[in-house]
Amino acid sequence: VLLTQMGWGDLGAFGEPSKETPNLDQMASEGMLFLDFYTANPLCSPSRAALLTGRLPVRNGFYTTNAHARNAYTPQDIVGGIPDSELLLPELLKKAGYTNKIIGKWHLGHRPQFHPLKHGFDEWFGSPNCHFGPFDNRALPNIPLYRDWEMIGRYYEDFKIDLKTGEANLTQIYLQEALDFISKQQASQQPFFLYWAIDATHAPVYASKQFLGTSQRGLYGDAVREIDDSIGKILKHLQKLGISENTFVFFTSDNGAALISAPRQGGSNGPFLCGKQTTFEGGMREPAIAWWPGHIPAGGVSHQLGNVMDLFTTSLSLAGLQPPSDRQIDGIDLLPAVLQGKLIDRPIFYYRGNEMMAVRVGLYKAHYWTWSNSWEEYSKGIDFCPGQNVSRVTTHTQEEHTTLPLLFHLGRDPGEKYPLSFTSDEYQRIMERISVVVQQHKATMVPGEPQLNVCDKAVMNWSPPGCEKLGKCLKAPKPDPKKCFWPH
Repeated sequence: VLLTQMGWGDLGAFGEPSKETPNLDQMASEGMLFLDFYTANPLCSPSRAALLTGRLPVRNGFYTTNAHARNAYTPQDIVGGIPDSELLLPELLKKAGYTNKIIGKWHLGHRPQFHPLKHGFDEWFGSPNCHFGPFDNRALPNIPLYRDWEMIGRYYEDFKIDLKTGEANLTQIYLQEALDFISKQQASQQPFFLYWAIDATHAPVYASKQFLGTSQRGLYGDAVREIDDSIGKILKHLQKLGISENTFVFFTSDNGAALISAPRQGGSNGPFLCGKQTTFEGGMREPAIAWWPGHIPAGGVSHQLGNVMDLFTTSLSLAGLQPPSDRQIDGIDLLPAVLQGKLIDRPIFYYRGNEMMAVRVGLYKAHYWTWSNSWEEYSKGIDFCPGQNVSRVTTHTQEEHTTLPLLFHLGRDPGEKYPLSFTSDEYQRIMERISVVVQQHKATMVPGEPQLNVCDKAVMNWSPPGCEKLGKCLKAPKPDPKKCFWPH
């Protein structure tokens, strides 16, 4: 299960005061809570590419070289997407006889060569992008929804989202797809991989009628409550079918809560600094729960440093497969941590675009670069750290600290407010250790071909496969490729 930009502080199990996530809280009490779990990038598309390849976005091509340390993703006009040279988790699971389905947001490119069914998935119900819109279908086309190879409609036209009330029944549709798929696989005794990637918590936030107005947290809370209810139904379904003890379930998010749309349309990153778009803890530390009744001891809490890329390696391990040996895999197998409570020593790298901004080793995090967003963006009211101004840390210019990194002890200071003194023995000792890790990492770093450099309005979702049957093909403009502009 991969949520869109749900924050670390959004679940009752992580301390959210309104306690409106009873099903996820129960999932945590029956399974294992990961308190130190990260995404591979503070933005959606690169995180998803990292999860499905087990590789950092800078390796799998999900980054830009158009400007230093800029975040980039796959909007409608992006020319790039997941390269054929990358091996995705579903492609590898096929070797062990798995049937693979994606429900919800793909976000790894929308042109035909990037279709999920060309990259190992057997079924798809969902969209190539987020539910942005509504558009006029002349300057910009509305985003299509696919069933397998062909579109079945478009957001706002055939799949309604009321932006005034926030009402949309998409989460219910996605839930039913999940329940039906699980039933079908259980009936045919077929091992399966389900990637449930819903986007209700991404602005513009939506929820179905029965959940609207039910949360103390407004519309965002309504969306969280509906997602929580849906995950509860999926877990109960696995139990009812008698396959819960054969099914490993993992819940997490693709990046931290988007504080730019808070408080009305954004979540909480708990005690952590800033949010989505940044490489501070609020942008990249995620809620995470592992659930596997009869295998994972109930009520476990792990301080294992984890990453979405580990789900690639862990899933292969569960299927009895080895990760590919012909490329650098950044994910580790979490099963020893999950099943035996072991702690595996490993660093966490915080990338923003083509730059390693920070690294975590143990409880220490060193910032080699800091940047929240530019003065120009900030002056327009775009703020990724609202109410959080930490002198020398949250910066509106890209600040280089490669000679003297800013060092924080995340156990004593989870909010990254108090950098250690450069002259302290602790600073000297820890930086010696971290410097070795960084040198080894940089020495072996071979970046992939950047996929997020070129944009062209002609490649938008004008005429997706299946549009002819529906009479929904739109006329594309002439090709006009340009360098994408990435402000953040």
